Amino acid sequence: METFRADDGERLHLRIAGNGPPLILLHGWTSSHTVWNPLLPDLQQHHRVFCADARGHGGHALAVTQTPNVARLARDLLNLLDHYGIEHAACAGHSMGALTLWQFIRDQGCGRLSHLCIIDQSPKLMTDGSWPNGIYGNFDAARSQRLIDDLQGDFAEAVLRLIADGLNAKARETYARNSCGWQQTRQSLRGLAPGTLIAIWKSLVAADFRDVLPRIAVPTLLTWGEQSNFYTLATAQFLLDHIPSSMLHCYEGADHCPQLLQPARFARELSAFIADNRSR
Repeated sequence: METFRADDGERLHLRIAGNGPPLILLHGWTSSHTVWNPLLPDLQQHHRVFCADARGHGGHALAVTQTPNVARLARDLLNLLDHYGIEHAACAGHSMGALTLWQFIRDQGCGRLSHLCIIDQSPKLMTDGSWPNGIYGNFDAARSQRLIDDLQGDFAEAVLRLIADGLNAKARETYARNSCGWQQTRQSLRGLAPGTLIAIWKSLVAADFRDVLPRIAVPTLLTWGEQSNFYTLATAQFLLDHIPSSMLHCYEGADHCPQLLQPARFARELSAFIADNRSR
């Protein structure tokens, strides 16, 4: 692990592997840089890969602020680029990582980016009368507030139910019988700092990045799980229709983490997409 200081003084952690054009991987909420480990053997053959722990993640205690938001996460990405002298980078964001990239584009534009990969994420989490493509297709303001209340009561179990109570039938079934995978995830979640993660979650669920999509001026790969826990293919189609120069790859049988179901395929497709769409 390496560290660098953000512009507010917070020390941030990341792993760097491989050689070649820079590729930055941004993980999802409650995860860490280690989620990318299955992809590194393939990706590092073609890229210098930066796997960052988002602020408040990875087990690293915060010293500056306990209540970061998605705008701060996007600023941290800018600080990473500046610290390592990266003029242009390809970036892949899963879930919260995708939201961070859209916030970055809102704040900074696409001048520091060469390519994007968005993995299974809606530009707006909450649903309403004009937006059916958020979480589950029916995650309205009232349901959102109930989740926040649950997170403040039993953080680990609320996160598990967020994953399990969605669109993926296998997740519902394995959660109901409390499989080993759920037990391990529960134990891991209980080691996290709920207050910081809840603060980040509140900023994610309040965000609406639909206006950012048409402003994306770099080639964009959309990677989707056909059995996502959270989003239907209608959400993927919305992104495809509104992001210029975008391409959609769907993973049959995959949940919210298609890159982990078939890591070799994802690494191959991402590297090929970057090589075949040299914009900078």
